[in-house]
Amino acid sequence: MISIIHENSEILVINKPCGLAVQGGKGINHSLDKDLSIQTGYRIFLVHRLDKDTSGLMIVARNAAAASKWTKLIGSKDVRKEYVAVCIGTLKQKKGIITDDLIQHGQEKTAVTEYQVEKEWSINCTKDGQTTEVFLSRIRLKLQTGRMHQIRIHLAKQNCPIAGDDLHGNFKINKLLKKEAGIKTLQLFSVKLTLPDGKTFELPVE
Repeated sequence: MISIIHENSEILVINKPCGLAVQGGKGINHSLDKDLSIQTGYRIFLVHRLDKDTSGLMIVARNAAAASKWTKLIGSKDVRKEYVAVCIGTLKQKKGIITDDLIQHGQEKTAVTEYQVEKEWSINCTKDGQTTEVFLSRIRLKLQTGRMHQIRIHLAKQNCPIAGDDLHGNFKINKLLKKEAGIKTLQLFSVKLTLPDGKTFELPVE
């Protein structure tokens, strides 16, 4: 069952679980668009996306006309989105903007991510009798552009990859965290959505 946070005549605001693909395709048995359509009893239209392993707040439309409207609203930044990531390592500058271009589909694309470090701490992970101190950061992020895996790649380029990221992350430390800290999934969450009318939805951050 997918949690519906808010609904009106045009959209649903939902809490997408980690591990659920947004859209169906080859080899995908369950997807948000399919499962939520079955759950609600009417067809759901996508207006933006989250990575399969990213969880949290997301907007979907209830009909084609609403989908066209809300796709434009999100593209024009009238809908504001914020994310929180738990990362391996620390950033020298605790607040700033990452502007590294990304290569996507063979082309160099501008990518801009605002960030602010909210918390830093460390945990001790032991393997084969050896203890490793792992430094972690909780970082709040806002996207000015919406490239594929933008947050994940930008943070990895800053030597502060997201914990649990098995594509762009620190694989060795991920294994330690999985065993010692129970971190088994990508630690990236869509935690806040602000609609054009100012209505805000926010998930608690532990």
